[in-house]
Parts: sequence; structure tokens; C-alpha cells
Amino acid sequence: MHATQGRSAGLGLALASAFAFGGSGVAAKPLIEAGLDPLHVVWLRVTGAALVMLPVAWRHRNLVRERPVLLAGFGLFAVAGVQAFYFASISRIPVGVALLIEYLAPALVLGWVRFVQRRPVTRAAAAGVVLAVGGLACVVEVWAGLSFDAVGLLLALGAACCQVGYFVLSDQGAGHGDTADAEPPHPVGVIAYGLLVGAAVLTVVARPWGMDWAVLGGGADMDGHEVPAWLLLGWIVLLATVLAYATGVVSVRLLSPQVAGVVACLEAVIATVLAWVLLGEHLSAPQLLGGGVVLLGALIAQSSAPRPPSGPVASGPGAAEAREPAAPGSELSRPPASP
Repeated sequence: MHATQGRSAGLGLALASAFAFGGSGVAAKPLIEAGLDPLHVVWLRVTGAALVMLPVAWRHRNLVRERPVLLAGFGLFAVAGVQAFYFASISRIPVGVALLIEYLAPALVLGWVRFVQRRPVTRAAAAGVVLAVGGLACVVEVWAGLSFDAVGLLLALGAACCQVGYFVLSDQGAGHGDTADAEPPHPVGVIAYGLLVGAAVLTVVARPWGMDWAVLGGGADMDGHEVPAWLLLGWIVLLATVLAYATGVVSVRLLSPQVAGVVACLEAVIATVLAWVLLGEHLSAPQLLGGGVVLLGALIAQSSAPRPPSGPVASGPGAAEAREPAAPGSELSRPPASP
């Protein structure tokens, strides 16, 4: 009975995380179009979330001594890299397209597993890669000569590559110490410090002192309707970052990493639907079909990846008891995105 209740709660939290992450681009794009630089929006998002998570960082301050390299890498790739590339891409291409390209990451992880770690990859996983690439070709309409902005597509691909960095770091950070039984670092603590590191890196890159702060006091256009800029910023910080990360991590602890990862793939669908409803970004039938194929390929690639000898960061302390390894790339409850 308790197991069933825990699974139901985990599923609900995973869905909440997917919805929260899926709305980040929809809330950010009007701010970018109102005059804020994409990097400044990323800086506001990460810095605001880092301030909210400061009490958590203080509680897990031992991680600074125990895992400095992991925290630095997590902040650089999973926080700063993913979000900077993603937000820059949505300033040039539709939100749904950017996020679908970002979801090539599970397929790219298989390339890392096969050619860098030199471990075998299943046929089903290879088929997932082919499906994802074929679906992406439909999304960007290659037969029309890449009708979308080429720079925007490359930026979205950069977000996918940073997602790969997150997956690899998650796999590396699962075990620590001299024995295989060492407890992994607390996932919420890693996220808190990842946000702090990301905020520090983005402060140097984005140079927020040159930002047009007056934009935040005005309004932003959302498909013909003016919305207060500060409300959109609150949405990005509190819902699309803090709530999204927290619910995602807890869902992984209540569900298996594979199940939580599958649910998280709904983020791309949610983002596309929200962009359609709130921003008026309409996709053609071939693009919608291609998006579905990309998601299907990502799911197959993710669920078929070979299992390493250790689980990912986001498996949390509870995984030390279960001792069930997870596949690299199965933890889509990250970051990502979205970014």
C-alpha cells in the first residue's frame, strides 16, 4: 500500500517537474523580445534560484570540501551551459524546436558510451539514435534547406552537448571514496551548489551591470497580451527552476530513475504546447510528427543504454540502500534545459 502511494506521489512530482521545466522558455522568450539579452535572462534565472537555495547550500556545505570538481562541473555544464545555450537558441528559433533538439542528448550520450568509454551499445539504443536524428530532420525541415535560423539550431545543439556533460558528471559523481558502498552526494545539495557556481560563471560572462534593468519594471508581450516582466521573471526563478529541480529530484527518489526520466521527456511536448497556446508559435504537421519521432527515439535510446557500475547523482541518498545502478542519460529530471 505504502509502495503504491509512494509511486503515485513520485509520478505526480515527475509530471509537476516536467510542466515546470517546460514553461521556462515560454516565460523567458517575451523577456528577451522585450529587450533583455538572453544571457541576462539566464543570469537572472540562475542567480535568483541560487539565492533561494542558499539555505540548502549551507546545510550541505561539506560538499565543497568533498566534491569540488563535481560541483564546478555541474555548475558549468548542467546549469550555466545548458541554460545559456537554450535561452540563446529560443531568441532565434521556436521554443519547441529548441527543446526537441536539446532532447538529442540521450542519443549523444550513447556516442560517449560507445566511443569514449568503449562499452557496447544495444541495437535498440542504436535504433533510438536513428529515430531521433530522423525526427530532427523533420522538425527542422531539411527538405526546405533548413528554414530555421542555422545559428539558433547550433545553439540548441550546444545545449544538448551540455546536457551530455550533465549526464556524464552524474555518472561520475555517483560513487565516492575507496569502496563501492560510499553514499553518493545529496542531489539537492549538488543542485544548490551547481546554481551558485553557475551564477558565478554567468556573472563573468553575462556582465549584468550592463543590463537594461528598466525592462523588468515594464511589460512584455505574450502573443498580443502585455504581461508584467517581473511576473515572468518570478515564473522563471520560482517555478521553472527551484520548483522544477526540487520536484524532479524527489520524484527520482520515489520512482526508479528510468521511469522518472521517461516522464521528464514530456517536457518537450509541454513546452511545444505552451508555446503554441501562449506565444502563438504554430508548427506544421511534419514538424509535429518529427517531434514525436525525436521523443520516441530519445526514450528508446535512454531506456536501452548499458548500465554502468554506479548510479547517477540525482539518485539521491536512498539509492545507497537500493544499490540499483542507473543508465547514463536516464536522469532527465535535471537540468536541463531547459534548460
